[in-house]
Amino acid sequence: MADLPIVVGVDGSEPSLRAVDWAADEAALRAAPLRLVYASLWDRYEGALIAQELDKPVEEVMAQDVVGTARERAERRQSGVKVTTAVRPEEPEYALVRESRTALAVVLGCRGRSGIAEALLGSVSVTVAGHAHCPVIVLRGSHDNQARSGTRGRVALGVGEKPAGSAAVRFATEEAVLRGVPLEAVRAWRRPAHATVSHPPPDFVRGYPQLANEPAHLYERQAVEAVEEALRDAPAGLDVCRGTVEGHARDVLIAASYEADLLVVGARRRPGHFGLQLGRVAHGVLHHAACPVAVVPELP
Repeated sequence: MADLPIVVGVDGSEPSLRAVDWAADEAALRAAPLRLVYASLWDRYEGALIAQELDKPVEEVMAQDVVGTARERAERRQSGVKVTTAVRPEEPEYALVRESRTALAVVLGCRGRSGIAEALLGSVSVTVAGHAHCPVIVLRGSHDNQARSGTRGRVALGVGEKPAGSAAVRFATEEAVLRGVPLEAVRAWRRPAHATVSHPPPDFVRGYPQLANEPAHLYERQAVEAVEEALRDAPAGLDVCRGTVEGHARDVLIAASYEADLLVVGARRRPGHFGLQLGRVAHGVLHHAACPVAVVPELP
């Protein structure tokens, strides 16, 4: 796996250069190579316009300059990381999804010049996150441009419906171990209006004293069990925080993102389905989280 690269989509913008910084740190953490990819259908826009000295489309010449600048930045950031570049004459989302077949992760910057623009994620990021074959990390929020310990000192994990064997759980655990920070596993639950409540058995509340002296709803109990299942194989020595919160999953995870350096969520993939395979929760946190978001594909 160490031979697989961390792929970064670059376009010369400041957000993409910050993504290069973040991805270079991630590559150093994982002892992995870094691959910088620029993609654009320049022939559609340039037509016959040619840089005569090089006999190449003007945008291809510009693209080589973009990836060259990004490479210099990555090598300054992490001199021990092997860096390669690629320029593709095609739509960026298609190029990056194809790159994801042989990548450890794909890292993308989040563009936007205003509060409203920053809240509305670009179509490239959404498309890549919804179709990639590896984790996609979108640098949301006021991140500090590094993938090491960060400023908040924890990785947050949204525990999904099927935590056993979850790729998102494995990825979040790896990130917490590599960074040397606690892992916060969070599961949202909701109480239907018609539901009844009951007290949990004594053996159930061990480790959850907050449930011992108040009614515990069946759905809260299921949420706690899901968190326990997700953390069943957590490595010894990893500092783990468990949380179950009543509310919409999207809102609960967005709240958790304010205290994390990375938020990890899963996205179920359905073979044979060609539409966007992202899910409402992953889609919501990608648009509104306060920290970088890793969307990890979950196969059936």
